[in-house]
Amino acid sequence: MSEIEAQVASLSLKEAKPKKVKGGEAATPSLAEPPAFIEHRNRIFDELYQKQQEEIAQKPREKIAITLADGSQREGMSWETTPMDIAKSISMSLAKALVIAKVDGVLWDTLRPFEASAKLELLDFENEEAKMVYWHSSAHVLGEACELHYGCHLCNGPPIEDGGFYYDIAVEEGSDRRVLPSDFAPLESLANKAIKEKQPFERLVLSKENLLRMFGYNKYKVHLIDTRVPDGTSTTVYRCGPLIDLCRGPHVPHTGSITSFAVLKNSSSYFLGDANNDSLQRIYGISFPDKKQMTQYKKFLEEAAKRDHRKIGTQQELFFFHELSPGSAFFLPHGTRIYNTLVNFIRAKYWQRGFEEVMTPNMFNVKLWEQSGHLQNYEENMFDLSVDKERFALKPMNCPGHCLMFGQRDRSYRELPIRFADFGVLHRNEASGALSGLTRVRRFQQDDAHIFCRQDQVREEIKGALDFLQDVYGVFGFTFELKLSTRPDKFLGEISIWDQAEAQLEQALNEFGTKWVYNRGDGAFYGPKIDITIRDALNRAHQCATIQLDFQLPQRFKLQYRAPTSTNDEQTGLASDFQQPVIIHRAILGSVERMIAILMENFAGKWPFWLSPRQVMVIPVQMNLCDYAAQVKRSLHEAGFYADVDLSGDKMEKKIRNAEIAQYNFICVVGPKELEEVSVNVRCRDDIESKARGKTIPLTSFISQLNTIKDSKTMVSRLLN
Repeated sequence: MSEIEAQVASLSLKEAKPKKVKGGEAATPSLAEPPAFIEHRNRIFDELYQKQQEEIAQKPREKIAITLADGSQREGMSWETTPMDIAKSISMSLAKALVIAKVDGVLWDTLRPFEASAKLELLDFENEEAKMVYWHSSAHVLGEACELHYGCHLCNGPPIEDGGFYYDIAVEEGSDRRVLPSDFAPLESLANKAIKEKQPFERLVLSKENLLRMFGYNKYKVHLIDTRVPDGTSTTVYRCGPLIDLCRGPHVPHTGSITSFAVLKNSSSYFLGDANNDSLQRIYGISFPDKKQMTQYKKFLEEAAKRDHRKIGTQQELFFFHELSPGSAFFLPHGTRIYNTLVNFIRAKYWQRGFEEVMTPNMFNVKLWEQSGHLQNYEENMFDLSVDKERFALKPMNCPGHCLMFGQRDRSYRELPIRFADFGVLHRNEASGALSGLTRVRRFQQDDAHIFCRQDQVREEIKGALDFLQDVYGVFGFTFELKLSTRPDKFLGEISIWDQAEAQLEQALNEFGTKWVYNRGDGAFYGPKIDITIRDALNRAHQCATIQLDFQLPQRFKLQYRAPTSTNDEQTGLASDFQQPVIIHRAILGSVERMIAILMENFAGKWPFWLSPRQVMVIPVQMNLCDYAAQVKRSLHEAGFYADVDLSGDKMEKKIRNAEIAQYNFICVVGPKELEEVSVNVRCRDDIESKARGKTIPLTSFISQLNTIKDSKTMVSRLLN
């Protein structure tokens, strides 16, 4: 066995438990000397980089035309002119703001020469792809700081779509060095030193053989090279300062492009996300080209922390988790009220829109999942068990069960579309490290539906699904963005059917009237889809809804319906030809658990009245009015509202304050006058003027207004004047 093979074989398969870090521990001291592997890497890089530059110098120079986004052209010289040169020729301010270039649609280093005539796009930080490049480059700066501070081995350091970046690091085996919150300042100091030095990002193409020679000291990089770089091929590394990392790039021109840099947090992780591999330490960071953006981001983090659904869920006694059932939420009475209200909200919409609710088993023989293809592609995320010497699995999705329902008898074209809706419990074996409150769980329910329709019905059904989406999200006040994800490189079925389906989706999106964009090549292998991203009160993006076309499940389950063979047959009602239906996978809320988490943070725990688990608190001004207060509470309860009464011995002011903290929508104070008039003095959470002095109205009138508010599903609850 070679030395490299031995390193790969030594990848640990044992789970290492992360050590607990006590608050206030001193920072891990930085290394006195840089680790020896840095000099080893640089020696190889210098040798091969010089050869690469000599080869580039020998390339023939030819005049080329660079076409800009506006159609104008600039002259250049192949292997000399760079995107940065073009930017500077336009304006220095453009060059200063430039993060990355796109050459013929491919992201390209701004200091990398053009090789031929090309189309050029110049992207600044406001561009989403440029943000990813900016944060990827910042991850390299973090990696440089980590190597110098810990002497660690770097693993992966990608940008994060939600903002920022991280680096997974491994300290020397047997070492007690670990990441502490007190290390953040030293890491930032090292990062800012690199930024001040304006270290250029230098690109070098290396063969697999030279990659293994350069990174032979790091078993994680060796594993990545062996598994991801085919024999006989090459890939790139990038250098900035003392750091050289395996990376496809591209990157910002130099580290000085990063104006504001911060280390945010740390956690444990596993190499390649597999719990059977080594336990690593992950460090998160954020960076911006403007210090004001950093200030705004930190304020955003403060507000997000206040809105954390795990914190609110505990404060309002909505749900909890227990180690005896990891990843499965226990919904307490008030949390269950929210859960049921959301489900019933969608259930009412189903009634209006022609969906039929069904119930399917929670457990199936794995033969079902083999037939559907899920066992082959999703087995590691399924819970399986042995029953009567046969293998069964808890369902992770509803679609195969719905296929059995459709196929259990003959179907006619006149029955279509058939819309099955299912709130059945689903189980997915998420990795323990990925579990996160209600947003990532193992047991959940969805507002899951599958529409079985004819090819000529797809467009109208998609339009109906989009309208459904707008109807529901409009109630919550969410804005959303739409992307049409088209045929990927690896797909099943005929291209002609894909083209027809994509055309129908495109037509439906155009008729829907909301702006949308292509996400080319990102469709599912079984059909194109529409990706929907919502924005919450903090402008954070969440993907909950899904609309997907599926040609493969009907084929796998041999689903068919009788269709007319001609126009005359359709007019006479005769059906003699069998055709295969199309399935539309459709969810609006997605996981009900995850939607509750999103809503909790979106509303910051201040639930709108129709969704609130605590709608009315009744408070008597003195103890001899407790009977009347209880009577008011009963009247509200009988009218269908969540009402409570505070009969404690606290002073009235404290009772009111407690109700406000608990986020009751309305507080009804009752005294002798209210008893005599059978009325209530109402204070409204969403009406500041009423908090100082409530408004007295008859109890029957109050109940009537509550019904109006509840039915309207308004976000703000105020009494009518």
